Amino acid sequence: MRPVVLCFSGLDPSGGAGLQADIEAIGQAGGHAAIACTAITIQSSQQVFGFEACSAELVRNQAMAVLDDLPVKVIKSGMLGTTDNIKMMTRLFANKVIKKHTSFVLDPVLVANSGGSLGDEQTLVAAFKKLLPYATLITPNTHELRALSGEQDLHTAAKKLCAQGSYAVLVKTSHDFDSGDIEQYLYVQGDMVHKSTLPRLTGEFHGSGCSLASFIAGRLAMGDVLIDAVKAADSWITQTLRAADAPHPEDNQAQLIPNRFIDFQNNL
Repeated sequence: MRPVVLCFSGLDPSGGAGLQADIEAIGQAGGHAAIACTAITIQSSQQVFGFEACSAELVRNQAMAVLDDLPVKVIKSGMLGTTDNIKMMTRLFANKVIKKHTSFVLDPVLVANSGGSLGDEQTLVAAFKKLLPYATLITPNTHELRALSGEQDLHTAAKKLCAQGSYAVLVKTSHDFDSGDIEQYLYVQGDMVHKSTLPRLTGEFHGSGCSLASFIAGRLAMGDVLIDAVKAADSWITQTLRAADAPHPEDNQAQLIPNRFIDFQNNL
């Protein structure tokens, strides 16, 4: 069957982010997405109103049903929502329930793009720090990167996370500047190995971070080396954002939803 990515992520009713973004992005990368649902959120494409997390036992049981059934090549996590869920994931790796050679893309979601806390940040950060060493790649936004590292400089922050055990960190600058191109930096074991420059498109996008991380996970499952997976994801996400849907076309401040069903042309 197609290479399998097991995603730990929440349900976004608007379909812009969360598990639907995972399924669509991984499918576009060529893989098959299996899902362990971590939470049910109450949100639109524009705003988070609340959420109810699934218990750690329920999430684990979902994951075990997949791990016992499908040949999982990559793990991807997005919104985990509670410290119990983060600790449960850490135990899956520490106890080798997840095979040692399985790649792990960690998108350490603390706050949704559409606004609203998805849990108490201080306790989530403390729990995430124990999960980081199992990550093949971490894809934080700049707020999450600074919160996890305690550093303000993005490059220093990425190096610190690598020093704490993470194999690689993808630094994304889209949240730090309102104009100019977006620069991304891939750090592997503390060294910057790739820099990309992406056009800054007009508007804000709901689910772009989920989509990018999931597409990378899908390409890793397909056999790409990390740097090639990141390059392909840069090209793909740019095309999905150019073709994004506008739920509120009359409001130029409203968030857009990436169109992940595009005829992807990898021009890298």
